[in-house]
Amino acid sequence: MPTRPKPGRSAVTRRAVVDLVRTATLGSYGVTGFAGPLPERLLGRLGLAQPGIGVHLGDALDIDLDLTVAYGVPVAEVARQVDSAVRYAIERAIERRVRRLTIHIDGLRLEPGGAPPSVVHADPTAIGPRDLADSGTDVA
Repeated sequence: MPTRPKPGRSAVTRRAVVDLVRTATLGSYGVTGFAGPLPERLLGRLGLAQPGIGVHLGDALDIDLDLTVAYGVPVAEVARQVDSAVRYAIERAIERRVRRLTIHIDGLRLEPGGAPPSVVHADPTAIGPRDLADSGTDVA
């Protein structure tokens, strides 16, 4: 039996909004972490600050992000993914629109298993790392 919604208010803390933003951002394609000034990063390791995330609550919701991105991914696409994910998470969780979302890419990070280093062979007849894979031979 459906009930009618009752008017009321709910309070959302800044910490809750930061947690929503962090989760949505880190789940986005290409994001490797948050950046920020050194003092803020040190406080973040102690659990006293959230480096790379700035949330300004008030009449409107403004968010500033400082991110590091995986090397070799299109930075513009990462920014679009983060923008979409953060706006969706906020609107779905607290039913407020984000007025301004600013994304700063502060660095690129080479992740393990990321872009392989380019190898130049001095001898063109030498066997290279792709030769076996390109031959179609199955290796167990």
